[in-house]
Amino acid sequence: MQIQTQPNGFDLLLDGRLILRHRSDVPCLFVGHGEARMDMYRGNFDIEDYVVERTPLAHAEITGTDDGCDIAFASAPGQPVRLTLSISGDERNGVVFFNAQDLSINRVWLRVQAEADEHVWGGGEQMSYFDMRGRRFPLWTSEPGVGRDKSTEITFKADVTGKSGGDYWNTNYPQPTYVSSRRYALHVETTAYSAFDFRREGFHEIEVWAVPERIELASRPTFLALVETLSERFGRQPPLPEWVYGGAIIGLKDGARSYERLDAIVAAGTKVSGLWCEDWVGLRNTSFGARLFWDWKANEDRYPGLRQRIAEMAERGIRFLGYVNPYLAVDGSLFPEADAAGYFAKDEAGKTALVDFGEFDCGVVDFTNPDAVEWFAERVIGQNMLDFGLSGWMADFGEYLPIDVHLANGVDAKLMHNAWPTLWAEVNARAVESRGKTGEILFFMRAGFTGVQKYCPLLWAGDQSVDFTRHDGLVTVISGALSSGLLGNAYHHSDIGGYTSLFGNVRTAELIIRWAEMGAFTPVMRTHEGNRPRDNLQIDQDPEVLRHFARMTQVYVHLVPYLKSLVAEASARGLPVQRPLFLHFEDDARAYTIQDAYLYGPDLLVAPVWQAGRTEWTTYLPKGADWVHVWSGRTFAGGEEVTVAVPYGQPPVFHRAGSAFSELFAGLKDL
Repeated sequence: MQIQTQPNGFDLLLDGRLILRHRSDVPCLFVGHGEARMDMYRGNFDIEDYVVERTPLAHAEITGTDDGCDIAFASAPGQPVRLTLSISGDERNGVVFFNAQDLSINRVWLRVQAEADEHVWGGGEQMSYFDMRGRRFPLWTSEPGVGRDKSTEITFKADVTGKSGGDYWNTNYPQPTYVSSRRYALHVETTAYSAFDFRREGFHEIEVWAVPERIELASRPTFLALVETLSERFGRQPPLPEWVYGGAIIGLKDGARSYERLDAIVAAGTKVSGLWCEDWVGLRNTSFGARLFWDWKANEDRYPGLRQRIAEMAERGIRFLGYVNPYLAVDGSLFPEADAAGYFAKDEAGKTALVDFGEFDCGVVDFTNPDAVEWFAERVIGQNMLDFGLSGWMADFGEYLPIDVHLANGVDAKLMHNAWPTLWAEVNARAVESRGKTGEILFFMRAGFTGVQKYCPLLWAGDQSVDFTRHDGLVTVISGALSSGLLGNAYHHSDIGGYTSLFGNVRTAELIIRWAEMGAFTPVMRTHEGNRPRDNLQIDQDPEVLRHFARMTQVYVHLVPYLKSLVAEASARGLPVQRPLFLHFEDDARAYTIQDAYLYGPDLLVAPVWQAGRTEWTTYLPKGADWVHVWSGRTFAGGEEVTVAVPYGQPPVFHRAGSAFSELFAGLKDL
């Protein structure tokens, strides 16, 4: 980090890159006070801010040495200092600490220098736009929304009936971190509501509804090195369990009938690694559909003799997975146990806070209470799940911490809300570690925030609609994988066939087929029956769909030697399995904005068909390599758009000519 003083301000540089430019007439820092209104309804938030004050801090005084300096900001010469930035670091790494002298400040705006042709990516897991330039992104963990496009009928209906329509920025996993095409990364260390505003040509504006602890900066000569640095900073996942490579994880929630259906799926030639029954805890019916009974132990009525069944399936090489979230239904057996011990978050009166989660009430286990953490990790996950024989589970609902509860650590729930997914991930990881099964147990999460990378071994993309829509369908999964992957999340996957079915929107055979084609080229293949299984086509209800799905699982297993090399690379370097094209083709400007295709490791390019009714598909192949179409063997030069036929079973996939895995890739067409 280098400070260059100017007659009426300063420049802050990182490895020669201008990061902050401050002049008394064009300040980089604003502070003030805001009054927020936040309303939560079942994980969806209506948030607005009344800005009481926004004052430019025009006057800056610098003290210190080359090793570090302080910059004291005031609104004008002779006025009291309101906020001080303490800057330290070396040429390629920097830290900016914030220290407010004016304790009334609860809003900070910082302007970071930008270039007209700059691109920015990250922000956690962004589903609609991979390149964030030109838009504003609030960073607040929540339900992602249904439809996520205010111009569509489904989003309108979701807003009217459940305040759940969402918009392009809504995400289960926000993170105040971005990567710039100028080859630097910026991270804001805060859990407060914040926003990245990339709408201006000359600067990016960072908005935080608190005084942030610090901003971290890193520059590297390549994007690969930058991603490695971020994965080191936030934590790396263990390798995928060996059992996952056996095939797809089949999601069924059909009680004891799930075993019969699994046998039929296997008999059709499907490669299967696991049976995932989220209804292992039993069901309750609501207007949204069949919901799970939130009492985290095996339900013998729905799954008789489950422990024995788990052992029998394990002998066949098939693992059993379940479901858990951090809330306990008031009518379950675990609620009174936790309530008596004082493990729940409290309401204003100091009593256990009860939250409506959609026609049933629950208590919120308080993970700021170390005793509650220990109890949940040991009593619930350890004894009821791991000791029972589960090999993994969906760790759901990390984004649901109510903003009006009172927590054991005394911190405002509005400041803990974003932190909650990471605490929830840590509880799960702690339970797994207590049994010595890190790297063998696979739990997956949709919610996240800074630091979730250290604890969560696998992300899933959340609850897409069961369709091909631009903002909530199949294509959004790709953007989610690429954005989160740049920030150190090596492994990502999705519900094959989507999840959310509302207002008559149901799956088609084509949707499942195209989603399975994409799933075969992701680290983990997993199906889901969706929120309304009876209304939606399942993989075992259509012979053509099942034949196709079985073949895609064979494709997945065929690629395991290559996938294992990517897992080893993720462990050693933190590189994601699914990568944006520019990660390996930095000199190709066209690669910077592509979000509907990805590199599967360095040597495969996958461009999933994400629109209905297509017989041909056009995609861009980055320049700097020749590309071989895996199904026809035809070679294309990079740097051009190509169009290929896309019959079912032949998604647009190309391998880099001369790859060490060329023979393996060539074998795909013979499956």
